Amino acid sequence: MAYKEHHNIFTEKWMEIVDWSSRHIKQRSLVIILALATGVVAGLAAQLLKFLIHTISGGLRAHAIITGANYPFLIYPMIGIILTTLFVKFVVKDNISHGVTRVLFAISRRKSRLKKKNMYASLVASSITIGFGGSVGAEGPIVFTGAAIGSNLGQAFRLSPKLLMILCGCGAAAGIAGIFRAPIAGMLFTLEVLMIDFTGATVMPLLISSITGATVSYILEGYNAEFFFSQSEPFMTRKIPYSILLGITCGFVSLYFTRMMNMMENFFRKIKLRWVKICIGGVSLALLIFLMPPLYGEGYEAINMLLDGNVTHIFDGSLFYFERSNIWMISLFIAAIMLTKVIATSCTNGAGGVGGTFAPSLFVGALAGFLFAYCLNNLDWGIDISNKNFALMGMAGVMSGVMHAPLMAIFLTAEMTGGYNLFLPLLIVSTLSYMTIKIFEPYSIYTMRLAKQGDLLTHEKDKSVLTLLKVDNVIERDFKEVHPEMNLKEMVDIISCSNRNLYPVTDKEGNLKGIVLLDDIRNIMFRPDLYKKMHVSRFMSEPPARIEITMTMEEVMETFDKTNAWNLPVVDNGKYIGFVSKSKIFNSYRRVLRHYCD
Repeated sequence: MAYKEHHNIFTEKWMEIVDWSSRHIKQRSLVIILALATGVVAGLAAQLLKFLIHTISGGLRAHAIITGANYPFLIYPMIGIILTTLFVKFVVKDNISHGVTRVLFAISRRKSRLKKKNMYASLVASSITIGFGGSVGAEGPIVFTGAAIGSNLGQAFRLSPKLLMILCGCGAAAGIAGIFRAPIAGMLFTLEVLMIDFTGATVMPLLISSITGATVSYILEGYNAEFFFSQSEPFMTRKIPYSILLGITCGFVSLYFTRMMNMMENFFRKIKLRWVKICIGGVSLALLIFLMPPLYGEGYEAINMLLDGNVTHIFDGSLFYFERSNIWMISLFIAAIMLTKVIATSCTNGAGGVGGTFAPSLFVGALAGFLFAYCLNNLDWGIDISNKNFALMGMAGVMSGVMHAPLMAIFLTAEMTGGYNLFLPLLIVSTLSYMTIKIFEPYSIYTMRLAKQGDLLTHEKDKSVLTLLKVDNVIERDFKEVHPEMNLKEMVDIISCSNRNLYPVTDKEGNLKGIVLLDDIRNIMFRPDLYKKMHVSRFMSEPPARIEITMTMEEVMETFDKTNAWNLPVVDNGKYIGFVSKSKIFNSYRRVLRHYCD
């Protein structure tokens, strides 16, 4: 009883605070204050996530040997996946995989409302997964965590869905800014990947939360860049052709990354038994990490090695340690790691681990850029380009292609490495990679799943508004039903008490058989001699098209355009539900558009 009393007292006090804030603080000012609070909390969450990952990983790898294979790597990933699966199943009791995609879905379909447990669930689960060797990134989980923090703060102050969407973006931006110490990239991530519009109402809260999240990181970790990079060789304009070639190469690497990820996800989706997924994914992951230790965890150590030029250290802890001086063995080993990273990432998530694809895209990009330069430098063609510089450029290129976010890739790479002197080649590689993959894949790895379901909110206002509308919300159900066996007299009686000029024809099971248009029977309505002779089955017609209840609003509008109809019947597996009219859709469209654009 004491707990309930304290809880009720707290709830009453909190509602008093909310009521006071709604009366005395303007909404825009309140959003700014909450964006600042979201930035602080999400920044702290990012630091906690990094601490947990490094603590678990550091403890497990403290006794790893450098000059040979490490057999504990064969069991660590499996333990991590089992612990994560148990945590998700018995504590979280919800699907928390694909964090960025879930944030996108919440923005598109759930009015930006995320559950309270999402503020900690991904953080804990990904710490276990990555700490024990899961080959995924912490950025997807911190985006989900940050967005949940922003959403729940907004819900606590009873903000509208439009403002909740901004706070979701603020939390995601602060999470990225906090984990990478990259405030500009955090904001650009929200604009490009989460596709929240760049307007006066959004830019200031996003900037404040990003800067706050990064500031928390600077205070707790210092002012060093996330990755150590010192540019030992200046970039010359004569090397621009190689940058162009690298950009196109990164586009195809991104395409491989995206297609392979989708293929592996489909493979694991078809496996229904959880323990089978754990066995297949866990064993595959463990074998890959055992053979190629850089696949362990996020892979940031390997990235630092390549950016520092210490390529031979990539063999540390592997069976191939004594091959580290062989030029072509180095090339093959790096290529194998690059190609299998996406498989390791898919196995981690498919088996039940929790993590994102953000860090894997950075990892693959660094390897792709380094391998590109390393091979050209060793072909005796007289080419001399910096391995380190091209590793950095590759990071931006693959990230840009995989996420369809060229600006974020450029600024994130520059901010987290301090490589601002390479801004021109970063622009070239990132842009060309994005342009290359767009030819083959219109959507990013995050938005692809939602786009297939018609649940994707985009920067295009028309498509965004249609996405927010649902067929069920525009159905008109006040049409009088008639049946095929009715005669003309019964039909006229129904017309006399209806204000519609369209009548659905249904059978006893409620299946739609056709429609009757008032114009089609106007010439026989006033002929009593036909009242008993004519039946509905004689003068009913087939509608121009039928709208399935499961259709997206975009598909509905396409159907209206093709048929030039003004009203179309809605069915659910043949069962009549109602009608959708253009006028009803247009009215709803204008209402949502006003709300969306204010």
